[in-house]
Amino acid sequence: MTKEIGIHEPSLSSYDEAEVPKSVLDNAIRYAGELFGKNQERIKRYKDQLVGMYMEVKGNDVVIIFNSGGWGWNLTQQTPGWAGILDGIKSELNNLGYSSIVLNYRRTGKGVFGCVQEFFESARGYPSRAEDLAKRIEFLTENIPDVRVIITGESTGTVITDRTMVLLRDNLHVYSIQTGMPFWHKPGFSGRTLLINTNGRTVDTFSDGKVPVIVRKSFKSWIGLSSPEDEPGDIISWLKAPGHHYTWEYPGVYTKVIEFLQTHFIEVK
Repeated sequence: MTKEIGIHEPSLSSYDEAEVPKSVLDNAIRYAGELFGKNQERIKRYKDQLVGMYMEVKGNDVVIIFNSGGWGWNLTQQTPGWAGILDGIKSELNNLGYSSIVLNYRRTGKGVFGCVQEFFESARGYPSRAEDLAKRIEFLTENIPDVRVIITGESTGTVITDRTMVLLRDNLHVYSIQTGMPFWHKPGFSGRTLLINTNGRTVDTFSDGKVPVIVRKSFKSWIGLSSPEDEPGDIISWLKAPGHHYTWEYPGVYTKVIEFLQTHFIEVK
């Protein structure tokens, strides 16, 4: 059902319109029409994505939307550090009495054309991707009024997460958790947001703007001179950034996430 851009995890299933409230179908058509005018093929495709997402989320208290780093097309299992963080978030929410589901938002299609699109989108701060993601979240919170949304992001994925939070600053049902924001991006919205720029073990050279260290470590990796003692971390596979590495096991990660969730969710339900 999904095309290149949108929710790719879990795979959205086909649905029976008879099982979907008419108001939800009408809203999905309205949202799609606002974006695509009279293009009926794109309207139907986007409507199906919105309704498929609604069917996956309904019955859950919290939806966690993940934005990967790198080129923006990885699934959660391809980002093992954050796969563990997402499991940790779900576990803590369960301890607090909330059911939850994780959705993966793919902002880029694979291949050369996708890389070119990602380059220009990232250079502009992801305005169209943030607007698209914000629309999808607005649809969820409008049609499932009690649902809470946590937008999560790692590395370059924090930029679209932050830009989406700016657009949804007045939607009190939406929160965000971010790790390893690029040094050139300044957060536009800090409310209901946890931004972690160190794993508690060492400096994140990407978030801290230590470009000479990144260049030196990357070059050593290219010529096979990396050391087992080097701190883990990379921006993309061939561009090393020591300390740009986040997992649930790091005290600088799990303690802050648990504190954030307890602060914002204990009194909400």
